[in-house]
Amino acid sequence: MAAVNLTLVDTSAFVLMGIPGLEAAHLWISIPFASCYFINLLGNFTVLFIVGKEQTLHKPMFLLLCMLALTDIATATSVMPKALSIFWFDLRGITVGGCFTQTFILNAVTVMCSSLLLTMAFDRYVAICNPLRYTTVITNGHIAKLGFLGLIRAVLFILPLPLLLSRLPYCDNRSIPNTYCDHMAVAKISCGDITINRIYGLVITLVVIEIDVTLIVMSYGLIIRAVFQMPSKKAHHKALNTCTAHICVMLISYGSCLFSNLSYRFGQGIAPHIHIILDNLYITVPPMLNPIIYGVKTKELRDKVGKYTCKI
Repeated sequence: MAAVNLTLVDTSAFVLMGIPGLEAAHLWISIPFASCYFINLLGNFTVLFIVGKEQTLHKPMFLLLCMLALTDIATATSVMPKALSIFWFDLRGITVGGCFTQTFILNAVTVMCSSLLLTMAFDRYVAICNPLRYTTVITNGHIAKLGFLGLIRAVLFILPLPLLLSRLPYCDNRSIPNTYCDHMAVAKISCGDITINRIYGLVITLVVIEIDVTLIVMSYGLIIRAVFQMPSKKAHHKALNTCTAHICVMLISYGSCLFSNLSYRFGQGIAPHIHIILDNLYITVPPMLNPIIYGVKTKELRDKVGKYTCKI
């Protein structure tokens, strides 16, 4: 009987509402987001350009930085152009296919980024705990293979998300209270049962992040033990300094990712507009900060940036 009374409407498009309640301030809100997006593109394309141009930087560590730069560009670009079109031109419509594609790309890139952070932790572990084996264990070929495995893992884990969304019925309400198609935001506007969506989304969040974070923490536990076994304080400082940038990036990325995913499920007390703003900051701020952090903390990269800047 319920199936008879269920009246489906045309689902050829959804409507992204931007930040509900703050529509009058959309233009002003767009300024920091557009600035972050521009800095993100400038910083990450600079990393790609310099590493590509300089033969001396064709090393595993800088190959990882290039992979991270690509994920940072993809993360923000999957969201910001559409968000800015909402803020600037009030273009809120998005096709169902476009919405599901955006969900897939954003989540797949997030999982890929987690894989890269884990690979970076492994790189630092080998460099500090087994330095004599570093050049044989950590090679460009091995890093490329690990990156490819991370991409496969991301696709396999995330592909069910748009498929689960496509099986849901969407009735009268097709307005998504956000600037982009987050998996749970789309699922919540459905008039069907979203239990499987909730469970699968939470399982991916906990399994991917928990496993990766656990392995990263174990790596750094072994690194710290190895550092304190070194004979001199100068060696302590040098070893820990090589890990500082990665630790900063890891804390920013995992902290914001966990907040974004868990607040959708358990953050009913957060005001909707506050949640949406913070959600968008998670998309824009970590990708903007990553090239800055690595540019400041990595001497070889910093020197090459200075070299090209002086030529301008």
